[in-house]
Formats: sequence, C-alpha cells, structure tokens
Amino acid sequence: MKHITETRRLILREFILDDAQDFFDLNSDPEVLKFTGDQAFANVEDTITFLKNYQKQQYRSVGYGRWAVLLKPTNQFIGWCGLKRNEEDLIDLGFRFYKDQWNKGYATEAAKATLTYGFHELQLHEIIGRAAHENSASIRVLEKIGMKFWKKGSCEGIINSSYYKITKSEFNP
Repeated sequence: MKHITETRRLILREFILDDAQDFFDLNSDPEVLKFTGDQAFANVEDTITFLKNYQKQQYRSVGYGRWAVLLKPTNQFIGWCGLKRNEEDLIDLGFRFYKDQWNKGYATEAAKATLTYGFHELQLHEIIGRAAHENSASIRVLEKIGMKFWKKGSCEGIINSSYYKITKSEFNP
C-alpha cells in the first residue's frame, strides 16, 4: 500500500485488497452510481479481481490511479478520488463517495489534494474532469477546485457530459 497524500481531514492511498468490501458497498448504491455509467459489482469476489487488476494496470504500469479516501482520525474508507488516463488519452480527475459523506466537503478537499499531487509530484500539465450535465454536485466540486468549463461531450456511456479542465499554471492550491 502506498500513501499518496493527505489533507487536514483525509488520507489518500492506493487501494488494497482489504478495501474490497467497502468498494463493493460503495458501488452497490444506485444513487452513488446514478451519473457514472458504471454497473455495480456482482459480488465481493468480482471486486477483489477488479482491485487486483487495477493495481497491475494503473499503479504499476501507469504510476497513478484512483485512490482510497480515508478519514484521518479513524482510517474509515469513505470513497475514492484520483487520476486516470482516459479513453481520449487525457488525464481525468474522478471521485466517488458514500452517500452519507456527501455535502461535507470531502470531495472538494480530496480533489484539490489530487490536483496538487498531479501537478507537483507527477509534473502533469493539464487535468480534466467530467460529469454528467445533470450531476450538479460533481460540477460544483470541479468548479470549486478551479476547473473551467471546456466542452460538452460523451464519456463512458454518459451522452450528455460536461468537460472541465485546468492547467498547472492556472491551479491555485
């Protein structure tokens, strides 16, 4: 397990197989998945297989990926946030949190820490974020961290998506 970064309230680290139940539970909530285009895992075993493959495909071959987000005082898994190279060969910021953790500022805090890591540690020059046009909460997070609307498009099964982006020079942590 690799520690990535932390904030005042959160720890971001690579996924481990012990996250499988939490990851499965997170992706089993229809409201959490509503705007993602993703399907729930069939069972925890499928989640374990996904995490094993993810560790190989992202962390080992690319050097970054989506990361588990934990509450600092308790190490409670509350969701994930991180970067990935998407199907358009762009570096994409994404996040997903348990419903009971919404509206607490965790997504904004984790996303800002992820941008800081991406620009300073990974030396990336541009990071994008995408959200279904109807997903106003995620769009607010992208805007709060300084991303600007770029274009409308289709991504990962979501036809009506809004694309946002920010460059290293525009980012103000």
